[in-house]
Formats: sequence, C-alpha cells, structure tokens
Amino acid sequence: MVGEKKKVIKKGKKITKKNIGDLMIHFMPYSEIAREDAIGRIKKIMGLILDHKIIILQGRLSSDEEARLIENSMVLIGNVKGFQGIEIAAMSGENEYRSLFERIRRNIAKILVGEQDAITIIGPASVVKEITKNPKKLELMLQKR
Repeated sequence: MVGEKKKVIKKGKKITKKNIGDLMIHFMPYSEIAREDAIGRIKKIMGLILDHKIIILQGRLSSDEEARLIENSMVLIGNVKGFQGIEIAAMSGENEYRSLFERIRRNIAKILVGEQDAITIIGPASVVKEITKNPKKLELMLQKR
C-alpha cells in the first residue's frame, strides 16, 4: 500500500521505517564523536545530514571542523541529487560575568574535555529553512514539504 509505514521488530522493540516526508531528529551526545578525529566527526555528521536528519549535538565543533563541514557540503551541492547544503548554529552557556577563577577553570575544562555545555544544531538546507540565533536561544524554522 502506498504511503503506509512498515513496522520492523528488532530485539523486542518496534522500529518504524521512515517515509520520505518524515522529519527525523538525531540527538547526539558529544561522547558519540569524541573519540573520532576531525575527519571522522565530519563524515559521521555528513552521513546523517545526507539521510535528511536534523542533528542536535551536545557540545560544539571546533571552528576548523565547522569550516570543513561547510566546505564538504559546498562540494556536494550539485553532485548529490536534492542536496542543497547545510544550516548550522551553535550556542554555548558562556557567561561573561564569571570571576577570573571561574574563567580559568572553564578554559582548562574546555581543553581537557571540549566545550560540552554548548548545543549545536546542524541540518540539511532542504529541511531547515532558517536557524535564528539570539544570545539566549536558538530558533529553528523548517521547510514545508
């Protein structure tokens, strides 16, 4: 039957295969990509984006990784059918009114474990129309299908 969802049972859980118009959001803890190098992180993220998933990442990519991600997506535009690029935005819990000791402690923690008190949203431009970033919130506007 056309447009009907198929249900698959794996290890006692029902998993529904997605239809073409379905919206998928992938919540990714930073630990899922922490052991990967920069190229591995980008490959994993691009794989999810090409599968039309919106990623909500706990943490933040480095500016170099964000730049590489954007470069890779620009190369794929026109080479992958229906791919229009990516939208990306990050917001951190940075507080400018911290004491000197708190800022030093936070910078040491960033060096050791990365910036995990941030959130990053990455999505395919065919699904995400716009991401608006204000100092205290991110707003995600999606395309109608």
